Amino acid sequence: MARIRIIGEDEAEGLLKEIYDQLTARRGQLAEVHKLQSLRPKSILRHMELYMEIMFTRSELSRAEREMMAVVVSAANACHYCMEHHGAALHFYWKDAARLEELKKDFSRAGLNERETALARYARHLTLHPQEHAGKDFTGALRAHGLSDKGILDATLVISYFNFVNRMVAALGAELEAHGGEGFQY
Repeated sequence: MARIRIIGEDEAEGLLKEIYDQLTARRGQLAEVHKLQSLRPKSILRHMELYMEIMFTRSELSRAEREMMAVVVSAANACHYCMEHHGAALHFYWKDAARLEELKKDFSRAGLNERETALARYARHLTLHPQEHAGKDFTGALRAHGLSDKGILDATLVISYFNFVNRMVAALGAELEAHGGEGFQY
């Protein structure tokens, strides 16, 4: 249950109603994480712009790699909501439920290739130990697996974005929708 007042779809008016209608039309339904921001409708718009930029624009990172990092970050933060949503998106690419469950528990047992492992290590470490990154460069392993500076930036943006969303969900109490992460258009 949300820890702050949220405006539901049935009571939304004006800009918020327009945003809810657009999200429902585009994604199939409205996510609880968006409702958490209902008191500041423009933040939902900016949030979705950032999400679309980070997760869907052209990148040397594949969509599967980005969703995999989202799950690794969310697992490190114990954010069940995001693990389920982005696990469902990753399952679309992997089509392997057992592998996905291993990723959620321990990415080192999920059968990742070397590049995916480097991205997962970077995601987990930056999530759990951000203070260590200020004084030391941890990007070498990513470069060794062919990522350019732009690819490293893209990976860092994915990791940073999911830490932001995980904290919003944890602090404000988004509940997983009855259907889990399934049914959303990723």
